[in-house]
Amino acid sequence: MSNPTTQMIDVTAAGQDFSFNVTREAYNKYVNAVTPTNKVAPSHNFLVGTVAQEQRDALVKLIRETPGAEVQLAGAVLEEYTPDLGIVAKKRSA
Repeated sequence: MSNPTTQMIDVTAAGQDFSFNVTREAYNKYVNAVTPTNKVAPSHNFLVGTVAQEQRDALVKLIRETPGAEVQLAGAVLEEYTPDLGIVAKKRSA
C-alpha cells in the first residue's frame, strides 16, 4: 500500500512539465515557514526541494525569469496535495 502522505504531483507551467515528490514533512515545513510577509522564499524552497532532480535547473530558470512563478506553482502543487475535506463551519443559533 502506498503512503497517502507522499504524492508525486505533475504540473505543466509555461509549456514545461515538472514532477514534484511531496511528502508530509515538506508540506509541514512549507506551511510553518509561510507568514503574511514571507511567501516567496518558502515557496521557492518547497518547489526546489521537491522537484525531480533532473528538472531542477529548468525550474530554477523558470522561477528566476517569471515574477510570481514560485507562488503560483506552489499553490498548484499544494492544492493537488491537500485533500478537500468538505469542511463547513456552522454558526450557532443565539
